[in-house]
Amino acid sequence: MLQFIRFLVVFCMVTIAGVAHAADTSLKSGDQAPSFTLPDQDGKSFNLADRKGKGWTVLYFYPKADTPGCTKQACGFRDAIKEIRAKNAEIYGVSVDSVADQKKFHEKHKINFPLLCDENGDVAGKFGVKMPVIGIAKRWTFVIDPELRIRNIDKDVDPAMDAKKTAKLLETLQGAK
Repeated sequence: MLQFIRFLVVFCMVTIAGVAHAADTSLKSGDQAPSFTLPDQDGKSFNLADRKGKGWTVLYFYPKADTPGCTKQACGFRDAIKEIRAKNAEIYGVSVDSVADQKKFHEKHKINFPLLCDENGDVAGKFGVKMPVIGIAKRWTFVIDPELRIRNIDKDVDPAMDAKKTAKLLETLQGAK
């Protein structure tokens, strides 16, 4: 029993240290967005660096394609695409789903922007949104400026309201330049 308690204490200490380290290295507003290349729902390669100087980028991470919250969020962005593009921004959804799953989701809901496939979760890890153990992404939205600097991170996303909230935020951020 004593050995189990020691193990539990050490485990808790290591876990707390890991969480504290993760908090210390998390991205924040003003940081350069991590570079990455991922395939989209059609298998076409997307490289974030290609967006430099081409307008704002909305990068939203979601847990799983074609689940209720993720569908609300994607359809919200689909429906707000004109408003967001009028603010010189493009939208990219990212999850750990496969190309095939993203393609089905994209077609089923007539999504009009790219869905990126982070099957091994590396990009989710770079952005600090990968959930331990289960390996899926947290529902976070990043707004990135034309110089690829993170200007906002929304960690408290309401899937039904994310698109409207993001459109308003883009307007505020662009006015604050």
